[in-house]
Formats: sequence, structure tokens, C-alpha cells
Amino acid sequence: MRLLLKRHVLLLLIVASATLTISAQQRDVNGPTDPPGTFSILGLDPATGEIGAAVQSRVFSVGNGVLWADAGVGAVATQAIVNVNYGPRGMALLKTGMAPADIIRALLASDPDETLGRTPWPKAGRQFAVMNAKGEFAAYTGPEATKWAGDKQGAHCTAQGNILAGEAVVQNMVDAFEKSALDANGRPNHISFRLQAALEAGDAAGGDTRGKQSAAMIVVKKDGGVWLHNDVVLRLQVDDSPEPIKELRRLVELAARQRRR
Repeated sequence: MRLLLKRHVLLLLIVASATLTISAQQRDVNGPTDPPGTFSILGLDPATGEIGAAVQSRVFSVGNGVLWADAGVGAVATQAIVNVNYGPRGMALLKTGMAPADIIRALLASDPDETLGRTPWPKAGRQFAVMNAKGEFAAYTGPEATKWAGDKQGAHCTAQGNILAGEAVVQNMVDAFEKSALDANGRPNHISFRLQAALEAGDAAGGDTRGKQSAAMIVVKKDGGVWLHNDVVLRLQVDDSPEPIKELRRLVELAARQRRR
């Protein structure tokens, strides 16, 4: 009897392990050449000078390559049929004082149609946005970015996305960022909470039609971090989660408590 019980327990453990493995495989269906459906936002808090960016996607570790930001310089988001090189190159051009709209044109003009392995990776499928330290911005959605794809702008933000449920995703992101300048008590909201509100609004509007997996956020300001000479107010990544935006909110709230201390 005891031997039969041990065998039964062992069988249950084997079945549970196999189920977890299959579940993980089902979630990780996106390979390195799948178009990464993504929605992101770049924003400025004119009251504090902080610049931030946030992103969510149905790919593993979307923060690895999409978001770029430097204090006193600006931010870049590069996605869709993504050329990660737009990030560092865009930041380098921002440092020269080039206007965001001119940076968009310069990056596209110098980008040849390329392949990723044997898969076409055309620049007509690129989507990216650029914001400088003054909050001036520009965005581009290529005609071959996987539908629905597009971008919307507010007074101090630009939201963009692809493989989305529709235009409402990016429009709601802009609205949420603009309307969340103050909290429920009428006090200024930190920009991280406004970026978080934008992601939540985009997700509520349907988000990435393939689902959810990862999210990330970065906020920068000269000497704005919690340690000496730290320009990074926060840098958060949720690489693999069934609810990445909810997990990101937990981290945003934890970071806020750290800043208050």
C-alpha cells in the first residue's frame, strides 16, 4: 500500500512537471524573428524635468532593446519590425541637438532593407519615436508595420503600437497620461504612475492582440536617482509574466516607497 502511494505521488509530480513545461512552451511561442507586437509611450513631466518611457508586449523581455533614455538628452522607443540600432543612434543624434523629426528622417534614410537570418526585415515595417529633453517629439509608423499599427500624441507624450486591437489602444494611453498629472487627492503624480496609467489604459482597450508577456519602464533626470550622481530615477523590467502590467505596477509602487525614504 505504501509503495502504491509513493508511485501515485511520483506519477502526479511527473504529470504536473509536464503540464508546467507545456504551459511555458505555449506562452513562449514567439521566436527571434516573430514581429514583436508592442505598445509604448514616451513622456515628459514639465514640472520636474523627468523623462520616462514604458512598454508592454507579447514577447520575452521587451525592455531589452526597445527603450532608451538619458537624463538631459531624451528618450527613444524602437519596435515593430525593429531595428534596435535606432536606439543608440537616435540618442547620439539627440545629443547633437538635432530635432526629433529630423532624427526620424535621418534614421530612415540611412537604414537599408535588411534580413534577419533568412527573414525579410524591411524598414517600411519599423515603428519608433523620439523625444528630446524639452519634450519635443516625433513618431513614425511604417506602412508595413503589422496591423493595427499607429501612433498618437498629446501635449507631453507620444504613444505608439503595432499588432494592436485598434486605434483606441494608443489614444487611451495618451489620454491616461495627460489626465493623470494629479492623484485622487489633487497632488502631483510622479511620472512613473502616469506611464503606468498609460499602459493600463492601453491594455484595457485591447492592447497587443496576441496577449501579454513582458513590460518595462525607465525614468531619467540629472542626479534624480536614489544614490549619488545617479541619473536613473528608475529602471524596471518584467521579463516573463502572465500579467506583466500588474507586476510592473507593484514595482512602480515599491520604487515610490524607496524614493520617499
